[in-house]
Amino acid sequence: MNKIHQLTQSVLVGSLLLSAVPFAFAADDAEVFGGKISGNMTFASDYVFRGESETMDGDVPVVQGTLGWANDDGWYTGVFASNIKFADPNLEIVTAPYIGKAGEFGESGITYDVMVFSYLYPGASYSNYTELWIKVGKQFGRANVQLEVTPTVDDWFGVDGWQGVNYAIHPSYQFDSGWKVSGSVGYQDLDGEGAEGWGHWNLGVSKAYAGINFDVRYHGSNVEADHKVYGTQTDIFDDRLVLGISKSF
Repeated sequence: MNKIHQLTQSVLVGSLLLSAVPFAFAADDAEVFGGKISGNMTFASDYVFRGESETMDGDVPVVQGTLGWANDDGWYTGVFASNIKFADPNLEIVTAPYIGKAGEFGESGITYDVMVFSYLYPGASYSNYTELWIKVGKQFGRANVQLEVTPTVDDWFGVDGWQGVNYAIHPSYQFDSGWKVSGSVGYQDLDGEGAEGWGHWNLGVSKAYAGINFDVRYHGSNVEADHKVYGTQTDIFDDRLVLGISKSF
């Protein structure tokens, strides 16, 4: 089955599932422990994380889901899940429980978001690790800019002695027509014996139609054949275009 056929099949199945979501969650306005339950489903041609294809160079399309809870004080928690594909056959699924707090510094208009996010791999627990996501942002009319610093809490991807910090800037602009342009430029720093970091970026456009969000995004990185960590598998860092549809509920 080729990639276009796989993506088409995922989109068709996804469309059926998405059409059923409003009926399945018709009571999502009800409070649960003082907050609201929400979710998101995404179907895409690839899962690119900081420039790296999480599906062996886009070998399979992805189905992702998030189920979360949040209250008016800015506290939130939930879990994210996605299919993945790596050279290690045990890495087939990632589940990621998270908890965080978002808000604004007084009346400055500067927002913050601090989240603990754990990557858990069923059947491959030796690769589990956790990151502390720290973001601050500011709205400038229709433009928004967020700055991110995300250090690992324990060994990166389970590799003994490896620690990482991702630094990134995420600008976006919302047009009157509903089109949104967004992207990011970042550097994944990686320290430890034999470790080496890399730069990554993406740029895309998105628009919501009939309650479904459509996103087209181009990803790139500076990983080349002499990279200490990924020099033998640079194809997973090739520049690529990713198509995705998602629905929040």
